[in-house]
Amino acid sequence: MTIILNQTLLICYLILGFLPLKPLEKKHPLHLSSMELNYTTKGATVEISCRLFTDDLESALNKVFKVHTDLSSVAKHVEMDGLVKKYATQHLQLKTGSKLIGLNYLGFEKDNEAIVLYIESVPVKGLKDLEILNTFMYDLFDDQSNIMHITYNGNRKSTKLDYPDKLYKAVF
Repeated sequence: MTIILNQTLLICYLILGFLPLKPLEKKHPLHLSSMELNYTTKGATVEISCRLFTDDLESALNKVFKVHTDLSSVAKHVEMDGLVKKYATQHLQLKTGSKLIGLNYLGFEKDNEAIVLYIESVPVKGLKDLEILNTFMYDLFDDQSNIMHITYNGNRKSTKLDYPDKLYKAVF
């Protein structure tokens, strides 16, 4: 009986010895962001909200800026806000005609498993077209999809950019 027990324990130790000591990380298989762009005629601005998975954005910030990030930490919010602003500035660009539209990063907030970024354009009078360059998470995933919904005067257009596509032009 002791021999059988010892053999069973030996087999368990061998099996467990080949398993990683730290727990396996839970990763989601879908690499997706969604963005709402609303042109308000009252202020003549484009209001933007972008939803990204928290773990993906943290990984992208770690990779790009070579720093440890924690977007859930209230104590580190100001520090993380600066990194998120830099990242957003590098990965989102708007144009009308051939003119760049200035963007003002307003901040981010955590919403369950996502981070929501808030950005607003400078005033743009008489917007007729909008070219959007969106490369969020492209430096991290080669299967990233970025869904965008553009609303102008109550009309909504939607599109999806799959890596490596990064440009979409909406004509109003």
